[in-house]
Amino acid sequence: MNGPRDTRVAVIGAGIMGAGIAGLFASSGYPTTLVDVDEEALRRATERAKRHFGSTGDLGVASSLPEAVASASVVVEAVPERIELKHEVFSELARHAPDDALLVTNTSTISISRIAEAADPSRVIGMHFFNPVHRMALVEIVVGDGTSAASRDLAVQLVADLGKKSILVRDSPGFATSRLGIALGNEAMRMLEAGVASAADIDVAMRLGYGHPMGPIELADLVGLDARLNNTRSMFEQTGDAHFAPPAILERLVAAGKLGKKSGAGFYTYPDPDEPRS
Repeated sequence: MNGPRDTRVAVIGAGIMGAGIAGLFASSGYPTTLVDVDEEALRRATERAKRHFGSTGDLGVASSLPEAVASASVVVEAVPERIELKHEVFSELARHAPDDALLVTNTSTISISRIAEAADPSRVIGMHFFNPVHRMALVEIVVGDGTSAASRDLAVQLVADLGKKSILVRDSPGFATSRLGIALGNEAMRMLEAGVASAADIDVAMRLGYGHPMGPIELADLVGLDARLNNTRSMFEQTGDAHFAPPAILERLVAAGKLGKKSGAGFYTYPDPDEPRS
């Protein structure tokens, strides 16, 4: 891989994660294009990236995926956790991205090998960034069954160049982090449903008792309850393990449009989504 200025990056999906990933690459010197069909989402994403990273360098936006990826060396998919949507994106990448481009998915739960069915598996790898991208030091690199050693090594180098720490994980349901995090979050929600303790006290227990930077319930609000529901459904479908069955309270909140911090309400309320919870 050449230096950052010679490595063009395209990020597909202008949600919270896509904005963070695009801002990280751009602020690290990579010419970056953020792609989404929703122009308002692109506007919000670029504002968020600038707020979190200050100078975002060469960060552009595009609504056309084929044009945005045509000259990309690295393409990062950051769309919602639905396999059919990811297959649609990777099918487009197989047609329009250069033959030697690294094809990255930011999935947190879906099998890399399944996603790679829609493209050249040797070039497909998982790079699971964490929210908020500008603060979290870890990137979980997930190697699929067909991922080449060259793709793995390039992903490791990219993470180092971005100033993050990587871990290497085999393609298994939930990988390392989501498998643990979803199980903990689901149990915390069930404890809340059962009246064991309040949401705030459950979160304090994990922050002060175990040294977690955030409690599991406030973390779910930050990630987005719709995203968390997609993740836990995916894990339950893959494993059949009751630990990963979506808690009823999570289903109810999402059905009511209470998606966490980004919507102003979830397990907690947020008068201003950019301000701390109440």
